[in-house]
Amino acid sequence: MNSIRKFVLDTNVLVSAMLSAKSKPRQVFDEAQKIGVILMSNDTFIEAEEVLLRPKFDKYITLPQRQIFIEELIQIAQFIEVNEQINECRDPKDNKYLELAVAGEVECIITGDEDLLVLNPFRGIKILTVQEFLELLLKHE
Repeated sequence: MNSIRKFVLDTNVLVSAMLSAKSKPRQVFDEAQKIGVILMSNDTFIEAEEVLLRPKFDKYITLPQRQIFIEELIQIAQFIEVNEQINECRDPKDNKYLELAVAGEVECIITGDEDLLVLNPFRGIKILTVQEFLELLLKHE
């Protein structure tokens, strides 16, 4: 039985993917969808939406474009119910990514956040940078 590959992308990866169609984070966003599914929890989505709607991004991308990206995210992401509270990250705000990854039994978390990267691997789940994820994909092609 071939199981679906599942990934968690942190908010910064999503923001970068939205801001630049030619960026490496956008490649990760697109590739993760091609080969599997991006998981989100209510907590990770709320954070992503709040950040994506910040006025500081107005000079890079219009509000309607950001709203379209958020709608796209709702359509493509698989929402998972988190069933375990984890308090192992040195930045408590990042525990939601670990909780989502464990609940969703993901292959990896893709992030640029050192607070998460230092935990690699976490309960057998890889925590990779954008670059590491793309290099891993190239190896498996």
